Amino acid sequence: MTTPPTLDLLSDLIAKARAAGADSADAVLHHGVSVSVERRLGQIEKLERSEGQDLGLRVFIGQRQAIVSSSDLRPDALTAMVDRAVAMARLAPEDPFCGIAAADLLAQDYPILDNFDPVEPDIDTLLARAAAAEDTALAYQGVTNSDGASAGWGSGYSALVTSAGFAGENRSTWHSISMTAVAGSGTGMERDYDYTSALFAEDLDDPVAIGRTAAERAVRRLNPRKLDTAKVPVIFDPRVAGGLVGHALGAISGPSIARGTSFLKDKLGQAVFSDAITLREDPHRRRGLRSRPYDAEGLPTQARALFDKGVLTTWLLDLRSARQLNLAPTGHAARGTSGPPGPSASNLIVEPGSRSPQDLYAGENALYVTDLMGQGVNGLTGDYSRGAAGFWIEKGEIAYPVSEITIAGNLKDMYRAITPANDLELKRGIDSPTLRVDGMTLAGR
Repeated sequence: MTTPPTLDLLSDLIAKARAAGADSADAVLHHGVSVSVERRLGQIEKLERSEGQDLGLRVFIGQRQAIVSSSDLRPDALTAMVDRAVAMARLAPEDPFCGIAAADLLAQDYPILDNFDPVEPDIDTLLARAAAAEDTALAYQGVTNSDGASAGWGSGYSALVTSAGFAGENRSTWHSISMTAVAGSGTGMERDYDYTSALFAEDLDDPVAIGRTAAERAVRRLNPRKLDTAKVPVIFDPRVAGGLVGHALGAISGPSIARGTSFLKDKLGQAVFSDAITLREDPHRRRGLRSRPYDAEGLPTQARALFDKGVLTTWLLDLRSARQLNLAPTGHAARGTSGPPGPSASNLIVEPGSRSPQDLYAGENALYVTDLMGQGVNGLTGDYSRGAAGFWIEKGEIAYPVSEITIAGNLKDMYRAITPANDLELKRGIDSPTLRVDGMTLAGR
């Protein structure tokens, strides 16, 4: 891997911007390398390595700002970048809420995260991971084809420097394995998948287990039925439950609140979820997929409950939205190189309940959802309508697979009717146990 540029490069860029007329400035740099392989029916279909870097410079003249990005880090290109950014800022419209963080807001002592696996796997190792997953899936009774197995690795470096005195850098790695199996034949074919992702190779799930789970899921989906329209409890499998809770994140994002375009705009300090739901964020989690020591404006990050026993405790604020709302920033800024920061949360979990998933629907008829389709969520009203597939539960037992159905409700009502199970596993950036939601409408045939 190419050694990334040092913080000195960004500091020099800031100094040049100040000398060219900028009142303040910040600069971010992202450098990354990734390797991926894909295998289908025993044959290598893709073997790819990519490496790249990108730098973004943001300058301020009074209340005017401009952002310029470039992947060319030669000295003459950086000089031209500074001149272009300052010239653009002089012509930009005024924004009374823009600006970098003052020195007293900046992170003074941030943690060094356990995010970097020093061992880069070779191609043979990645191919072996993909092969183990696919061979296991193809050997499973009922599996008739493969949509392919993949394995990958990546390493990233990011740095941030501001003219107010912040300079920080962070490195991380990731490993992944995925498998998609196909069962059945003709028009009756079904597919399903499984995957694992981790920052360290030793934390990956066994590729054999990934292949087996993908195969089991595909076979279980064969011969799905349609359902009649009804109002029933809906059980969300963990792989889709996080997304259900995740809709609340956009609704508590500072820009949405400042614009008044969120269905939760007047709910701060009030109960939004049932008292069984606590949604926690931990940006410093050891080996967390979304861990970060500081935010994209140099502010400290911290663990907190965004919803505590159902009650909304905070908005997600970057500096600009905090100024719009006349509130303190919360250290949630994230950004790329070509645009301004925006709020984003890190390493979210829904705290588990005390009941097993089976206890959530014991003795009842219900819909168990494993897949969701479409984006039918209205962030202004909370109306929710999405295509779904999964299984029909009859008298507490999974009876048969179902598809071509729609589930609907309003998130304000749904969130107050959620019950969590006790099966939380940390596999994604937003993790949730199985969730039960009462009172939803199922639209079928």
